Amino acid sequence: MQVWAVANQKGGVGKTTTVVTLAGLLAEVGYKVLLVDLDPHGSLTSYFRYDPDELEHSVYDLFEQLQVEPERTRGLILDTNREGVDLMPASTALATLERRAVGKEGMGLQVAKALATQKQSYDFALIDSPPVLGVLMVNALAACNHLLVPVQTEFLALKGLQRMIRTIEMVNRARRNKLEYTIVPTFYDRRTQASVSSLRELHRLYEENISSAVVPIDTKFRNASLKGLVPSSLDAGSRGVHAYAKLLRNLLERRRQGKVDG
Repeated sequence: MQVWAVANQKGGVGKTTTVVTLAGLLAEVGYKVLLVDLDPHGSLTSYFRYDPDELEHSVYDLFEQLQVEPERTRGLILDTNREGVDLMPASTALATLERRAVGKEGMGLQVAKALATQKQSYDFALIDSPPVLGVLMVNALAACNHLLVPVQTEFLALKGLQRMIRTIEMVNRARRNKLEYTIVPTFYDRRTQASVSSLRELHRLYEENISSAVVPIDTKFRNASLKGLVPSSLDAGSRGVHAYAKLLRNLLERRRQGKVDG
């Protein structure tokens, strides 16, 4: 099973949209996909019309005891309205996890352990991470084969990206295998100088890691969210879906060439 995490230490950059859109496109070509919501805000969970305030069981359960049991993990997984896509939801209880994790050993590997128990059931797992460096993001980074970093094409987002790059460097000092990452420019508007200059700066600073697929501002993403549908189900021909389809082709090609572990 390939595990891709989507993370950035800045909110509002398109993390959940990236997860949902890629999941829909993977399912369209026959892959079985598990989504994992590690954000206490539960945007991914809410997207598929589950209420993080009301769920009795969620990914939080993985942290209640260090022993991860396959059946218990399977019991956390919910159906979505997209065939081929399942969800391990978040609950608002995740917001208390940082405080409870203080001083506990092994808390950074719980998600990796849980996904290992499900590797025969899914081809891909996509993790939606919180925009804060803590035990939840550490779990996402420890579990993944490849990291996607959506970055809004505007100046302040570029400053936030620097923090994320430092985090990746820190993680790589602790990992046996280097964590490869792809920067995904989002919310691009070619009509504005701010977007154009920000994209140019991203290429200047991170040429080796930036995706050639640039995700434009696209109201179809909002429309899909309002209906709880993966964007390709609502409008497969939209500009945003085309951008993510290009990103996915590139990622799958890297995987075929062995440049993405797993």
